[in-house]
Amino acid sequence: MARLAGRAAIVTGAASGIGRASAELFAAEGARVLAVDRPGANLEFEAEAIEVLAVDLATRDAPAQVVGAALAAFGQLDILFNNAGVGINALAASMTDEEWDRVNDVNLKAVFRTCREAIPHLIGSPAGRIISTASVMANGTDYGLVAYCASKAGVLGLTRSLALELGKHGVTANAVLPGAIRTGMTARSFEDPKVAEIWARKSVLRRLGEPVDVARVALFLASDDAGFVTGQAIAADGGMTLRI
Repeated sequence: MARLAGRAAIVTGAASGIGRASAELFAAEGARVLAVDRPGANLEFEAEAIEVLAVDLATRDAPAQVVGAALAAFGQLDILFNNAGVGINALAASMTDEEWDRVNDVNLKAVFRTCREAIPHLIGSPAGRIISTASVMANGTDYGLVAYCASKAGVLGLTRSLALELGKHGVTANAVLPGAIRTGMTARSFEDPKVAEIWARKSVLRRLGEPVDVARVALFLASDDAGFVTGQAIAADGGMTLRI
């Protein structure tokens, strides 16, 4: 039996990479999915179970639009996968307020606001799930990632608090921590074979991750198999952080 049969899910950042792979995998496992990404992104899917919505998640009305669209299309909400994210490479001394705000508005504030909008409906689900994409950089760092690392560390704190608050309602909250994955955000860097090789060698599996590698972890967390898993941060990094 399909692991998400009868469930309704929202997947943000669904136009490419981890989000697209997750939306397609959720649909293949029986879920009806609202795939969300920014205006102008490629939101074309073959699966009939996938509805789409183009919206900037950092805007004031976005959470109500997203949750409202899911309820209008499916009449229920069981899974919220906060996957949308942005990154800016800049040192703290040269980062502008606008750059800091853009990263944190999308990566953290939008996650909180969308969760807040979705919580009443997830509480009403027999298997409510909140999943958020953080990063291995939530527990580490690198040059130029001050805003990104701060936002992803915030996602972990938010996830733990949500798990504590929502546990009595049977709603779980967990985070996925991708490592070096071939996504839209990393595509330009990994086009350089030397850069791709360096990052592949950081993984004990000696390869870069693919979006579906992370999508499979999200599927586990969304399914009944993870019904007793909450407040956790699961790394999908090929073992990269074993040596950090």
